[in-house]
Amino acid sequence: MFRKRNYTLRYKKNSDVELILPNHHIVVKQPLIDQEYFSILVWNIFKQKRAECINILELYADKAKLILLQEAQTTPQLLNFISRHNKIADHVPAYCLKDIYAGVMTITDSLPTDLLSFREIEPLIRVPKSALITIYPIKNSFQQLLVANIHAVNFSIGIKVYRQQIHILLKRIKEHHGPVILAGDFNAWSKQRLDLLFYLVSSIGLKPVNFSVDIRKTFMGRPLDFVFYRGLQLDAAQIISTTASDHNPLYVSFKLDLHSHSQG
Repeated sequence: MFRKRNYTLRYKKNSDVELILPNHHIVVKQPLIDQEYFSILVWNIFKQKRAECINILELYADKAKLILLQEAQTTPQLLNFISRHNKIADHVPAYCLKDIYAGVMTITDSLPTDLLSFREIEPLIRVPKSALITIYPIKNSFQQLLVANIHAVNFSIGIKVYRQQIHILLKRIKEHHGPVILAGDFNAWSKQRLDLLFYLVSSIGLKPVNFSVDIRKTFMGRPLDFVFYRGLQLDAAQIISTTASDHNPLYVSFKLDLHSHSQG
């Protein structure tokens, strides 16, 4: 299956896993964003090594319109969470171990109109990292929301592969006319990586979410997790302190710029 590089696995309530290949036709019955304010949760879930991580997801299941996970594994506990809350989960597996797939996962209440999956091989450890773009309708709007969920390559000499992974994602984001959220674990632990990341995102008009109390996971003194956005107003941003993963979740609320998105 991994020879088909561009595919996504979709999990829904009480249904078999669905293989989504490129150009897959999706019929969307309802917009994901149906009110002025909405929230997202962004979290590297540490391969669900700590059982209490599902408790955190339970707390935010009804609060967050979008849950963007990195290192999400298709364990029975996570799939049960998705089913119990009648969610839709699009998952880009980076690798598979003992029939458990691992990679980025975007969990929502309604289907995207389009999605694109990306995989990049870690140069040194040869284990892929994944990324996912999903696009959602906004109620009473011609525009749609693009959401990009990324787990960036970590172990590399220099930044060539890092630049390549970010650039491929941003190339597609640049083409999107509408609001954008780019979030995840960027592994920006060196000055070179951090400078490059901020240069690339700002070149396509994305702004970072800043946190007044910044307790993000750091490595070599630099935060790893970020939320960038465009075409939205930032309403509130906080970091949830937890021992349920080696990363703290980011919880961010946005306001739609209704004048930009309305049908008139």
